[in-house]
Amino acid sequence: MSSDNEDTTSSSESEAADSVKENATLEFIENLSDVPMGRLPSNIEFQRTRVDCKADAPIHTDTFQYSGAYSSMRVENSFLDNFCDNFRVEVIRLTEDEMEFDMIGIDPALANAFRRILISEVPTMAIEKVLIANNTSVIQDEVLAHRLGLIPIKADPRLFEYAENNTASEKNTIVFKLHDRCERSGQRLSVKSKELIWLPNGSEFPLESQDSKTGSSSKPKTYTSFTCSQDSLPEFSGNPIAPALGDILIARLGPGQEIELEAHAVKGIGKTHSKWSPVTPVWYKMLPEIVLLEDIEDQLAEKLVAICPVKVFDIEDIGKAGKKRATVARPRACTLCRECIREGKGWENAISLRRKKDHFIFTIESSGVFPPEVLVTEAVKILEEKCDRVISDLS
Repeated sequence: MSSDNEDTTSSSESEAADSVKENATLEFIENLSDVPMGRLPSNIEFQRTRVDCKADAPIHTDTFQYSGAYSSMRVENSFLDNFCDNFRVEVIRLTEDEMEFDMIGIDPALANAFRRILISEVPTMAIEKVLIANNTSVIQDEVLAHRLGLIPIKADPRLFEYAENNTASEKNTIVFKLHDRCERSGQRLSVKSKELIWLPNGSEFPLESQDSKTGSSSKPKTYTSFTCSQDSLPEFSGNPIAPALGDILIARLGPGQEIELEAHAVKGIGKTHSKWSPVTPVWYKMLPEIVLLEDIEDQLAEKLVAICPVKVFDIEDIGKAGKKRATVARPRACTLCRECIREGKGWENAISLRRKKDHFIFTIESSGVFPPEVLVTEAVKILEEKCDRVISDLS
């Protein structure tokens, strides 16, 4: 009988405990704030717009392209609408050969497409064919031709046509001559790119033809068929064609050695060969965002400044008997080395390293063929043509 009473008592206590838990759960749910309609909660907005860089690896690296991803909260996630409303370009630094600018409000896929177009689809002029009449230097003919092909040519490719299989003419070919000889009694001679001489009338090397063999007095045929001199064209009259850089070393000639050749440059793109690429490097990174979640003062502040290899942090006086506090002075310089949060868990709790997913810092270095601002314009035109082609194929 006592056993039955004990079972009844324990059952009642269990039911009471369950009731208390249920009431606590209901009370917790009732006290929750309403989900904001028309805007995302701060934690979801953070995951959508930021990459959070932890000590071991970054998190929240993906992007959400589906327009209905947040429809339950009445938030439109349309990339096209966001792009039209928020996209802008801010030029940070511009020199003769370099440009740094910010692309804001753009998706990573489009940013990478823009980078790839700059590298491989903006056309330039580059030496494709080399006719060697004499080469007694220590450099093999193939290596010499390869070196010549990598010399950037300062000529506007928009004024030329693609050669393809057509006859070389003034509309698709630029001809250079190189003839250097080191005297037997002289010192070793450096042959540089400035000694490539533009031949506006085309090739001077004659073709072996039946007429020349029979002793005909007609003008011998050459490797090009120019109908007029290129320097008579208005676009070249005040802007002669030449290598973009004149001090590129081509070869070193010893006493008695000689190089005589013709180099023919044609229009092409970097996708075919890197010698047609108009940029040296072009790269981008997401905008760094560094937030100090706690005040870092005195010796810890000095330690933080010391361990950062690119000097992102600085120290400021806070006016309390020589007290010092760490501040974020140069966030754009951050390379995400994460040295500042690898000192222990306390550092990771005090410093938040982030990247903005829609803000990219682009850096372009031109090879000298085009100014960097022209390269950007040409890349945008090519991207626009690709988009028009897709739209026309889908319509």
